Amino acid sequence: MKKKTPAGREAFEAYYAALYGSRWPSLKEALLQEPVYEELRAGLLKSYFLDGASTLPVKALDVHSGMRVLDLCAAPGGKSLLLALAAGTEGSLTANDRSSARRARLKRVLQEHLPAELRERVFVTGHDAARWCLYETDAYDRVLLDAPCSSEGHVIRAPEALKIWSPKRPHHLARQAFSMIASALRVTRPGGLLVYATCSLVPEENDGPVERLVQRYGAMAEVLPAEAPWGEATPFGRIILPDTAGGRGPIYFAVIRRKYDPGCSDSPL
Repeated sequence: MKKKTPAGREAFEAYYAALYGSRWPSLKEALLQEPVYEELRAGLLKSYFLDGASTLPVKALDVHSGMRVLDLCAAPGGKSLLLALAAGTEGSLTANDRSSARRARLKRVLQEHLPAELRERVFVTGHDAARWCLYETDAYDRVLLDAPCSSEGHVIRAPEALKIWSPKRPHHLARQAFSMIASALRVTRPGGLLVYATCSLVPEENDGPVERLVQRYGAMAEVLPAEAPWGEATPFGRIILPDTAGGRGPIYFAVIRRKYDPGCSDSPL
């Protein structure tokens, strides 16, 4: 008889206690607190509030005016606002999200916050991020992949989400993230930058897909230092955790330079 995978609050607690050891109680307490938000106002029609660490992946992407930028998993849209501002009226932003419900929210955020001259340079799409490279390659100066993840900061405050949580979930999300990051790399122009980000606590979801990317596509991918005023270095990136970053996070990000153009002859799926 197949052994049943444990699930629910107790399984969640056991899983993260095993990952973080004696640090877990303080980290858990920090996750249960209201996040520390940063107000985005300059250049926008009205203020938008974003977790204080969520701006770091955008800053690491180093977008300049005139660049062509892709935000592969863009909803709810806070990072897209920053990317659109940085690309300016001479650049462009493709803000993508596969979910129709999330995409509707993304459109509202862009409509309510971006001036008209920037909105007309933003194109909202609904494609599968993991398959993008089958249709377009070497296309963007900068690519942000804020991948779907375990999002423990939300789960831990949502009883219904905790009730159905399973340790299978991080593993599934890590596999999905690898398909996305492998596709994203090929969509990035040679010499361009790809930033991979999550709000997960799980190394398998954070460094894991980046490590697999380097192992499989090392000739194409150069991991650069991930710098920030808060957080802790990991083997491939940086993680900002709320127990040591004044309530900011969790946010993980890694910075990858696309090295050359091999085409898209085989699928990363």
